Amino acid sequence: MKRRALLLALPMTAGLAACGSVLPDRPYVETLRFPFTATRNGPPAGAGRRVLLVRLMRAAPGMETRGLRSIRADGTEVVDFYAEWTAPPAELAEESLRRWLSASGLFGAVVAQGTRAPSDFTLECELTGLVADLGRSEARAGLSAVLMRDVNGESRLVRQLAVTGRAALPAVAADATLPPAAVAAGMNAAFAAALGALEKGLAPFVR
Repeated sequence: MKRRALLLALPMTAGLAACGSVLPDRPYVETLRFPFTATRNGPPAGAGRRVLLVRLMRAAPGMETRGLRSIRADGTEVVDFYAEWTAPPAELAEESLRRWLSASGLFGAVVAQGTRAPSDFTLECELTGLVADLGRSEARAGLSAVLMRDVNGESRLVRQLAVTGRAALPAVAADATLPPAAVAAGMNAAFAAALGALEKGLAPFVR
């Protein structure tokens, strides 16, 4: 009985081996990772003395993914899962936002959520857009922000802002794509433009 079961199993094993031999070999594709950052250049815009608290940046729907997002010339949106940011973009954007506003000179200090330092202003932000539009040859980064004044332990709304930064991308044919490094560089430039616009929008209300 055991011998018969063994003989029946042999053709099945051979068939599986034959099937495995014709399966195509998939080449390994290395995932590329890029920093998402923006550094403010130029002299400070002011010499503020007040303290700004920057809360954790939120991510709008669709902005949670780390893959680079592009819009093709035909209007279809794609996410490249083999080219991504080093961390979720909203987390990286928050760090750059704090550094940018610290370098702006608008505040005496810019602190993160969780600090015990008293603050004069609180800023809440959301990353609303981050995409490379190949059809328009531009990268875009969007931010929405709410600035509040802290008075006697209460927060009062000062200003709501929505800004968009743009940066040029190399032109490509309708059916072509850009190298991931060029896409990431364009998005970083667009994000820097968005931070510049945010700084300009906040300045009149914090001096």
